[in-house]
Amino acid sequence: MKITLSVIKADIGGYVGHSESHPDIIAKAAECLAKAKKDGLLIDCQATKCGDDLQLIMTHQKGTGSYEIHKLAWDTFVTGTELAKKMKLYGAGQDLLADAFSGNIRGMGPGVAEMEFEERPAEPVLIFMADKTAAGAWNMPLYKMFADPFNTIGLVIAANMHNGFTFEVHDVKEHKKTSLNAPDEIYDMLVLIGSPSRFVVKAVYHRDNGEIAAASSTERLHETAGKYVGKDDPVCIVRSQGIFPAVGEVLEPFAAPILVEGWMRGSHMGPLMPVSVPDSTPSRFDGPPRVICLGYQLCDGKLVGPRDMFADIAFDPARHQANEMADMMRRHGPFEPHRKPLEEMEYTTMPEVMAKLKGRFKDLD
Repeated sequence: MKITLSVIKADIGGYVGHSESHPDIIAKAAECLAKAKKDGLLIDCQATKCGDDLQLIMTHQKGTGSYEIHKLAWDTFVTGTELAKKMKLYGAGQDLLADAFSGNIRGMGPGVAEMEFEERPAEPVLIFMADKTAAGAWNMPLYKMFADPFNTIGLVIAANMHNGFTFEVHDVKEHKKTSLNAPDEIYDMLVLIGSPSRFVVKAVYHRDNGEIAAASSTERLHETAGKYVGKDDPVCIVRSQGIFPAVGEVLEPFAAPILVEGWMRGSHMGPLMPVSVPDSTPSRFDGPPRVICLGYQLCDGKLVGPRDMFADIAFDPARHQANEMADMMRRHGPFEPHRKPLEEMEYTTMPEVMAKLKGRFKDLD
């Protein structure tokens, strides 16, 4: 059975500040999706949250980029925004960068990860959702899952993965894309994806049969809007088991927190902390950045789940380490490397400061 799995998210109002999604907003979104399911547009659906982001998880048979599915998501976010404004939630509708739906939700603010595939006899799917970080946050985890044998032993000992995977990489500044093969081109690939503020892994495919293995959102809000309006807060879908890495191999990259861009005002570097859904409430300096993972078994397009994958106590050391890393980074205050380099800042007074100091810079002797 060929199905499409769509995960579309948006920050349409925070409670309190940028720390959480209000339960009424999630309930209203679930109501909108349930109607679409009853009307036959969706096979199955769930509404959830990561921090202050509303997450829509939908299965259907309309394919990726579907007008009907994207309009459903947009209308759901608009309905939620109306409620958020009534409750005076913070930043109500901040991710909605257009006045009206124009056919495809991409480029309109919300983040989108979608994939279409033939459902296998057993189809485990892991959906990652992050808050207070940028689209490139998935680069290192996806590399580890699909190209690093020290993380994924299946690349070495499983015959059906031994030939590796193809990575689709997007240049989000030049709006171009390329594909690179692992393991053959990993050094070339790392030159690119090692700079996650510019190059982002959009999708991963099995090299032997072209089956899609992973898909992520690559939307960069500040570039779309031309100014700072919020963090990208990306989502990522990963298929697992069989010809793909095992569930444990997919989760393993998050056992050691990495530094990602985002955090307060999208202008800092901080540790990506794996947490359960209830703990995805970034409050300390609007952080540190959080990532949750919901696991499902698909059954004829039905979402069997979720399992809260990071609720496992095995990730307690990662959470402890992330807090220690947060302490270390916060000690730098407004200095790099806690604050991002000026050319990468999403929220800065640099133009005003330079205008104020114009004429006070002198040539070096």
